[in-house]
Amino acid sequence: MARRLAALLLLLALGCLLGILLLLLGSGDTRGPPGFKYGIVLDAGSSHTAMFIYKWPADKENDTGVVSEHGMCDVEGPGISSYSSNPPAAGRSLEHCLNQALRDVPKEKHAGTPLYLGATAGMRLLSIADPQVSDAVLRAVAATLKTYPFDFRGAKILSGEEEGVFGWVTANYLLENFIKRGWLGEWIQPQKKTLGAMDFGGASTQITFETSDTIENPRNEVMLKLYGQAYKVYTHSFLCYGRDQVLKRLLSKLLQAESYQETVSNPCWPMGYNKSLLLSSAYDSPCTEKERPSLALNTTVTLVGTGNGNLCALHVSKLFDFINCSFSRCSFDGVFQPEVSGNFIAFSAFFYTVDFIQTVMGRPVHLPSDLKDAADTICATSWSELLQKAPKLEKRLPDYCAVSTFVYLLTTKGYSFNNHSFPKIAFQKKAGETSIGWALGYMLNLTNMIPAEKPSSHKSMLYNYWVILILLFVVTTLTSLVTAICLLRQSKSSII
Repeated sequence: MARRLAALLLLLALGCLLGILLLLLGSGDTRGPPGFKYGIVLDAGSSHTAMFIYKWPADKENDTGVVSEHGMCDVEGPGISSYSSNPPAAGRSLEHCLNQALRDVPKEKHAGTPLYLGATAGMRLLSIADPQVSDAVLRAVAATLKTYPFDFRGAKILSGEEEGVFGWVTANYLLENFIKRGWLGEWIQPQKKTLGAMDFGGASTQITFETSDTIENPRNEVMLKLYGQAYKVYTHSFLCYGRDQVLKRLLSKLLQAESYQETVSNPCWPMGYNKSLLLSSAYDSPCTEKERPSLALNTTVTLVGTGNGNLCALHVSKLFDFINCSFSRCSFDGVFQPEVSGNFIAFSAFFYTVDFIQTVMGRPVHLPSDLKDAADTICATSWSELLQKAPKLEKRLPDYCAVSTFVYLLTTKGYSFNNHSFPKIAFQKKAGETSIGWALGYMLNLTNMIPAEKPSSHKSMLYNYWVILILLFVVTTLTSLVTAICLLRQSKSSII
């Protein structure tokens, strides 16, 4: 009798499974898995352009499904601002990556895929130097983008504040600090703080973070409403403080210090590294225009590396003005900044600099003193030793001493990170499999994928059926199995 009952219970469990299948088939929704939507953003930076392809589930209401990086492509050659003498070449330079996008995005999705190009500090500098040329470059780029079957929605130059805020949005969106989906499909607002974002590009650097302090300069304040939550954000972009422009400005200071002699010592270059440069390589930027000497710019100067960390730091510190401030407190150059608070994420050249220190030099970076000691060690390492450690980085290798020193001074003397706040900076390139930068935040904003109001917790009926019925099946099956086992044991014991 017990065995028959156990068999009946097992049949009941199988019946539940069959019932689930029949119910799903009869639910009136026999669609397969949802498709995806796609978006493309070209990040036209000062030193190079990168293309990012994003995708997200197409069945989410208001397109608020979680966005992920579907693919990326680094455009060969320099940034589009470098094509000032030949604007059409700026457009042609993008073709290789755009052709990749044709392959990466399903053909039937091409027409509905938004395509954006955002240019940053390199083009901001070009628009200062020559607005007409800047416009010509953007027109040439737009002309190329229009020839592709995507939904081209414009090429524009971002302001420094936009770049900073969109980078902050990207980082917090990817880390689910605004909102996230619960396992039943409902929206959950995490009870955790946002984190600050620090970007270090080729021509500018940005710092952006949420603060409860009074922001004394209204130009640095941005009020955002995302998913029904209000955020008061401080942001500032320092033009001419990106990696490439810092090196040009530093070169100008070194040349000035030795009165533009034929041979100039460079304490920020490693011992054994020498190079001859034209003066124009230092003075071809609005960032150094005010320091341009009366000498002919085709004059050649030879720089000799001396590898002196302390002297290098002295010259790098001259790039900042830490004295003048008309507010209650400033970072540098008279710019107001509230006290840094909470966790931060530092990406772009911040990440690459610290990654070099940790992986190539084998030194940890936990405290400001670690960063300073590492910079001093890099400065004191000869060119032959550096080349032996990282032969693939030969092009950028001579400048890690100067850049590491700059990052140390920027974060500690500039932004005022100390032994307590510095360890809260995470130097990262990606969050999960998606690159951190302004591009994703820019697309989310322009496609209205982050609504101001909190999305409803509505879930599709098909999804609810799956959840409820699978839970029912699991409970019924487990109950049947446990009961069957107990009955079988009772049966055996009664036979004995």
